[in-house]
Amino acid sequence: MEKRKDVLMICADEWGRCFTGFGGNSIVMTPTLDQLARDGIQFDNCFSSCPICIPARRSIMTGMFPSHHGDRVYSDMMPMPDAVTLAQAFSNAGYQTMAVGKLHVYPQRNRIGFDDAIITEEGRYEFGNVDDYQTWLGENGFAGQEFMHSMGNNSYYTRPWHLPEYTHPTMWVTKEMCRQIKRRDPDRPHFWYVSYQFPHPPLVPLQSYLDMYEDDEIDMPEKGLDDWNDDSVIMHLLREQADEYNEKDIRRAKKAYYAQCTLIDHQIRILIGTLRECNLLDNTIICFLSDHGDSLFNHSIVGKRTFYQESCNVPFLISGAVIEEYRGQVSHKLACLEDIMPTLLSICGIDIPKTVDGLDLLSSQQRERLYCEVGEGRKATRMTTDGRYKLIYYPCGNIFQLFDIVSDPFEHHNLYGKMEYSSVQTELMDYLISELHGTDDEWLENGKLKGFDSGEYRKAPDYGLYNQRGWHWPAPQGYSNLGKT
Repeated sequence: MEKRKDVLMICADEWGRCFTGFGGNSIVMTPTLDQLARDGIQFDNCFSSCPICIPARRSIMTGMFPSHHGDRVYSDMMPMPDAVTLAQAFSNAGYQTMAVGKLHVYPQRNRIGFDDAIITEEGRYEFGNVDDYQTWLGENGFAGQEFMHSMGNNSYYTRPWHLPEYTHPTMWVTKEMCRQIKRRDPDRPHFWYVSYQFPHPPLVPLQSYLDMYEDDEIDMPEKGLDDWNDDSVIMHLLREQADEYNEKDIRRAKKAYYAQCTLIDHQIRILIGTLRECNLLDNTIICFLSDHGDSLFNHSIVGKRTFYQESCNVPFLISGAVIEEYRGQVSHKLACLEDIMPTLLSICGIDIPKTVDGLDLLSSQQRERLYCEVGEGRKATRMTTDGRYKLIYYPCGNIFQLFDIVSDPFEHHNLYGKMEYSSVQTELMDYLISELHGTDDEWLENGKLKGFDSGEYRKAPDYGLYNQRGWHWPAPQGYSNLGKT
C-alpha cells in the first residue's frame, strides 16, 4: 500500500512575492525559498483575493471567496463559516494535524479542525486569552515583555529585537514546530501548519540579521514614475499612513523588513533539517505562501489592503521529492489563495469539500478571470484581472485604473480610457459589475458604475498610534478596544 504523503505548509504574514529572490528581487536574501522554488513549482500569478489578514486566512483555510466565507473587511469577532476547513479535511482523511504560530481566528483558541494548535497571536489580550508564546515568555523570565521594544504592529519605525535571540517569535515558532514533528504519531500521515507573524510589523529583526544588509544597498522607492499620481481623496486616504515617514525612516524600514524575511527563510532550513533527520523529508510536500503583501512605500503607500502588486501578488510554491515531476516549473495560471486547499488535498488524494470555490492548480482547470475585493465605505476597493490586465475600481470618487501587469509590473502607467484597450477594459468592467454583492449595488445606476461622492479629505487623528501595544504584565484586564487590532 502506498504511503500517504506528509504536508508541511508554511505561511508568512505580509510578504509580497516581489520581496523574494525567486520573485525577482536581487536585494532581499531568500536562499532557502529560492532553492525550494527551483526544486518545485511556483505560481507567479497568485493573488490574495482580499489582501488583509483575517479574510485572507479564512480563504486559505476554507478555499472560499470572501463573498462566501463572509468577511472582506477584517471582522475579528466573526467565527469561521460552517464548512469543512483545510485542517478538518486532512483530519477526516486520517491525518494527524498540528498548527504552530498565528491562526488569527475567533474564538482565539478555536482549533478550526486541527488536532491541536500552539499559538502566538501578537498580544491580543482583548479576546480573553494569554497565548502560548506569552506563557512561554513568562515561564522563562520575560513575562509581558514581548512589546517592550516599543514598535507598533502597524508602524514602520524600527529597532532591533530587545530580548535574547532565542526569544524572538520567529525562532520560537520554528522550535515549537520542530518539537511537534518529533512528537508525531508514527502510524499516521501528518499535516503540519507553521504560521509566522512576520515580516508583518512590528519591524523588530534580530541585530545579526540587520547586519546582513548595508544601508546603501537598500532599493528605495522611486518617485514620480506613476502617471496616475493624482490628488483624489482616495489617493490621500491610501497614502496618509506613509506620509509621516522621511527618507531615513523608509530606508530603515525596508532594511528591517528584509532582515525579517531572511530570518524566516533561514528558519525554514531548520524545519527542513528536522524533517530530514527524522527520515520524513522524502515523503513530505513543502508548501510556502503568504496571506498578502505590503506596499512598503511603493506608490507612497504602506501596508496591505490595496490591489497593487506589492500588496496582492503573493508567493506560492509547492516543493519536495514527492512532486518531482513538477521540478523547476513556473506556472503562469491565474491563481489565488482559495486554490491552495483543493490543490493540496488533490495531491494527497483527499476529496475536496463541495464548499470550496478554488481550483486544483495541478489539474487542467483554469480560470479566465479573477474577482477580488477588500473593504467597505470610503476605502472600499474592487479588482478584476485576467492574468495580464488588471482593473482596479475605487467607488469613492468613481475612480478606475487599468494596468498591464506583464509589460508594466510596477504599475506606473494607467491605461484606463485609452482607445486601444477599450475591449479588455469593457470585459473586465462587465465581470466586475457581475460580481458585486451586498451594499456594492448602491454604486450602480442603470447598470453602470457611478460610485459615490468622495467628499473632502481630512486626515483623522491617531491617538492609538496604529494600535500600539503596551507592557503586558500583569495581563491587561477589561480591555475593550475590540475590532481595532
